[in-house]
Amino acid sequence: MGFQFHLMKTEKETGARLGKIITAHGEFETPAFIPVGSQASIKSMTSDDLIEIGVEIISNNSYHLYLRPGHRIIEQLGGLHRFMNWNHPILTDSGGYQLFSLGQLREICTDGVMFQSHIDGSRHFISPEMAIEIQRSLGADIIMSLDECIPYPASYEYALRSTTLTTEWARQCKEALRGNGQALFGIVQGGMFEDLREKSARELREIGFDGYAIGGLSVGESPEVMYHIISHTSPLLPREKPRYLMGVGKPEDLIDAVKGGVDLFDCVIPTRNARNGMLFTSFGKLVIKNARYATDERPIEEWCGCYTCRHHSRAYLRHLYMAREILALRLNTIHNLYYYVHLIKGLREAIRQDRLVNFCKQWKKKRENKDDL
Repeated sequence: MGFQFHLMKTEKETGARLGKIITAHGEFETPAFIPVGSQASIKSMTSDDLIEIGVEIISNNSYHLYLRPGHRIIEQLGGLHRFMNWNHPILTDSGGYQLFSLGQLREICTDGVMFQSHIDGSRHFISPEMAIEIQRSLGADIIMSLDECIPYPASYEYALRSTTLTTEWARQCKEALRGNGQALFGIVQGGMFEDLREKSARELREIGFDGYAIGGLSVGESPEVMYHIISHTSPLLPREKPRYLMGVGKPEDLIDAVKGGVDLFDCVIPTRNARNGMLFTSFGKLVIKNARYATDERPIEEWCGCYTCRHHSRAYLRHLYMAREILALRLNTIHNLYYYVHLIKGLREAIRQDRLVNFCKQWKKKRENKDDL
């Protein structure tokens, strides 16, 4: 079965959406959080771990996998699903953000991007056609068009040129893909300029994509500016297509964006913070290295049903982290991903029952009480 998106409900008070995405490797409800596995791995997690947590879709990064081990090798080994033993939906990014953040000596032209690998200094060129070729070889269910992530701050003139280039690249990506069963999303850029976001969304709608992403955020702007751009851009996108907010993922960001009609999210925050010893709870962030947890027999959170909270105390987790045991990273990641998956599950249920505003109020009120941390 090919890619399908079904909008099942729009919440009365906020406009938040409940939907379902169907792919060749399974289906899942939206809103959905997508854990990031740039190197074909959610760090320290196995596929069984992810399934037990409740993860239904993951993302990989074509920039990283193109450089190592190489998209042709992955293709020869049966594609990403077989390569990493994950028989569920996969989304791949085209690598536009990594070219912005990691690619050294980057040179942008109308045909694509010349860059120097951050791994060994070798030089490479990725065109829109090459971005599609890489993602076709990887075999993900949802793939992204090549875009340029506009730095912040940027002048209007720069943002205009960049946005125009991203639109042209998106057009070339669609022409290069042509009916292989993968769903292609266009990426709305435009920096922090409302009219450029409108221009980008309008032009991408005219080209026509299976879904639409909001890119170029969380690059240094204030939360207020970011929320404004999200709320301004989301209604510009087709109602019948999924809306994907790229790289934005603090819990409060997810809640506000869901209220703004966004369907999909991916971010490294839960997994990266886990490796740095920062754990998410309904009362806020818990920094496990703090001395106050050295003899704390409680789990990270009493209500939590994750493996970590069912079996281990804060004291043990602190010991592992301070001793630099690998198990600390694994147990922390299990908990943080479980927190995110079940936060999104709670948001979906609130939308289903037309009580999202009340859910969000209760969530924020609980975080004001830090006593349980």
